[in-house]
Amino acid sequence: MSQVREQEFFGGAIKGVVPQGWIDSSTLREVPDHQELFLSPTTLSTLIIEINQRVSEEEAQSTLSTLTHQPPIPVSGPDSIDQAAVLYHLHDLCDEGDTMQMLAPPQRVDIPRISSSAPSGSASVKAYRSAVSFTTPKKEDPTLFATVQCHSLLVRLEAQETDLLIFFNVPREEFEKEGNEEGFNMEVKVAEGIVGALVETLEICDWGLFV
Repeated sequence: MSQVREQEFFGGAIKGVVPQGWIDSSTLREVPDHQELFLSPTTLSTLIIEINQRVSEEEAQSTLSTLTHQPPIPVSGPDSIDQAAVLYHLHDLCDEGDTMQMLAPPQRVDIPRISSSAPSGSASVKAYRSAVSFTTPKKEDPTLFATVQCHSLLVRLEAQETDLLIFFNVPREEFEKEGNEEGFNMEVKVAEGIVGALVETLEICDWGLFV
């Protein structure tokens, strides 16, 4: 995995890691208040941290019906609503005409630093890791497509009515143009490593952020 550095998000209310040398886009342009965006200095890859309204059970279930045109996605058992919420957030990234292919279905993971710091009386914190590929028709030629691989982490904060999201996006096109499949695979490994590192290091320092 690439080297990482510790990073504060949302004014220090949340802490985690980002790849060493990546650029905080807020130093270049305005970023929405609910989002932190980091840019690779060498590729078009991005790392996004978002705070969103918690997806309701009804919204999560409705997502499954809207994905009937996609290949079957395994969602079952006690985590089925939370897994469907992952799909809701991922599907929300799609534009009209996009297709989404599941590479790694949502799997529950332990998120130790957030779980241990949660306010007393809070419902258990649940987190889910997954990976998908988005395919988008090109505007100049709809017979051609651009593909982005997205590795994600969803942390569900029930008591705070919040979904905390991590997206690491790796566009394939720049590597395809260079015939650099190895470079793409290496970038995917960086994405997997950073999401894994955030599972271990992500920490909420100020729970008042969600009030």
